[in-house]
Amino acid sequence: MDERKELFRQVLNTDLIQIVLSNTLDSDRASKVRVRPVMIRGEVLFQETLYRGTQVFHGNFSSEEMCARLEEYMEALFRQAQIVCSGMEASVLVGKKGRVTIKRKKREQKPVSSSLSHNRTKQYILPEGQAVDFLVELGVQTPEGHITGRRYDKFRQINRYLEFIEDILDKLPIDRTVRIVDFGCGKSYLTFAMYYYLHQLQHRDIRVTGLDLKRDVIEHCNDLARRLHYDGLSFRQGDIKDFAGEEGVDMVVSLHACDKATDYALEKAVKWKAAVILAVPCCQHELNGQISAEELQPVLKYGVIKERMAALITDALRAQLLEQQGYETQILEFIDMEHTPKNLMIRAVKTDRLRPAGKSISLEKTMEFLHVKPTLKELL
Repeated sequence: MDERKELFRQVLNTDLIQIVLSNTLDSDRASKVRVRPVMIRGEVLFQETLYRGTQVFHGNFSSEEMCARLEEYMEALFRQAQIVCSGMEASVLVGKKGRVTIKRKKREQKPVSSSLSHNRTKQYILPEGQAVDFLVELGVQTPEGHITGRRYDKFRQINRYLEFIEDILDKLPIDRTVRIVDFGCGKSYLTFAMYYYLHQLQHRDIRVTGLDLKRDVIEHCNDLARRLHYDGLSFRQGDIKDFAGEEGVDMVVSLHACDKATDYALEKAVKWKAAVILAVPCCQHELNGQISAEELQPVLKYGVIKERMAALITDALRAQLLEQQGYETQILEFIDMEHTPKNLMIRAVKTDRLRPAGKSISLEKTMEFLHVKPTLKELL
């Protein structure tokens, strides 16, 4: 305990970039806490951002006050702390029996932003100016850590994706290997990012399998994983519908699996009882050919409107069907400039809470009204 307290004392200065507390024991109190230094009226303070459900709370504290708060949080509420400073990274893990494990590693010395004001430039999980091996290999960064040419949108997308994963860290096991399947991984920018974040930055023992239909893409990704010594990351060629041979999967990712392929990915996640599902659907054609409601004809007669409504209804029904299976679901905005300016992500977390019968009946009535039969409904 003294070592942990001393670590907090050491890092609470202007070299600190951020501290993130996660893996909560009580999400009703707080799901996550983030700490960063700020300059207020010429004094360096430490801004605490506490996340509770959809609410966010802020407070500013001296280094002594913040140290005491961090200790209190780690004693009673959180089981993990991730610390990033200009020249060092550290993680603090608290086991189920209260055993504290602290790991430190050096990182390239980079000056913290000269401005500690409230409106300081956004601090990304993968900071600008710090070379990351997979980003360099994939052409997003130069070997010096600069963002390449027009790849800043991809850099932002990767960091946004990692923020989604950071939010569900406490849903993943810390006492065994975390098993993840990424359906429709494509060129795998985000698959490599997920592996780097969870294994290199969060020090999790993980095994990730990426699946895609294109043989040349799979060969390239496997070759890159070997060159980077990402030993827990592998890729397979195949169709989502036919994927088999996995058990005990903790997290399922499906980014831009086309049309009904997303439904097959969600079905497998539900049958595996995966703790976390992250899905960004695309090309939702199925319901566009089914949807028919006399009361909506003045709207549906416009092809582009019908197409967009069908896509939104498809994802809303998917989220509702996951809730029937005991998941808490959210539909969030996810930036991906390679496809459309804005996409939606379905994020689902397993809760094992049964859905009230009345809500299931309401969902059935909605599908009956629209004359639609989603594939996911049939699969489940």
